[in-house]
Amino acid sequence: MKADPKADAAAAAPAGSKKKLIIMILAAILVLGAGAGGGWYFSQSQAAHGEEEAPAKEHKKKKKKDPEAKPEYVPVEAFTVNLQPENGEQYLQVQFTLQVAGAEQATLVKDNMAVVRNRVLLLLSGKKASEINTVQGKQQLATEIKETVTEPFEKDGDEQEVSDVLFTSFIIQ
Repeated sequence: MKADPKADAAAAAPAGSKKKLIIMILAAILVLGAGAGGGWYFSQSQAAHGEEEAPAKEHKKKKKKDPEAKPEYVPVEAFTVNLQPENGEQYLQVQFTLQVAGAEQATLVKDNMAVVRNRVLLLLSGKKASEINTVQGKQQLATEIKETVTEPFEKDGDEQEVSDVLFTSFIIQ
């Protein structure tokens, strides 16, 4: 007996489609399983990362009030001012950096740099060369700049936390 080729093809087609269907279902399960596994892995790593960040955030909060907070440095553009006359015309060219207590204070000083510059300019223009020519004179000037910048920017506001004035350039002519 001869087999009908059409019947063989019809019988083979459902068997072939079942295999394809099973392979597609298995592939879909594999892809979904991999996606679910990846999602679980990343959610666990983010949760662990979030737990590590929480103490760091608390530590940052403590830094704002902690006197041992990591200092920040705020450079101030150079000043050129006429000094009070003693022996003819003299001027001072000075540049310095403010050391402040933390990023919040650095931002506050930067946001109020016009006020800082005005205060320092008024202070410097009242000086004589003989007052600031020595090491002790420079140290006294640094103390006065610190006191001037520390004054609150707003009426009844808090003082800025300036811990040091570091001269980066100092020329008297």
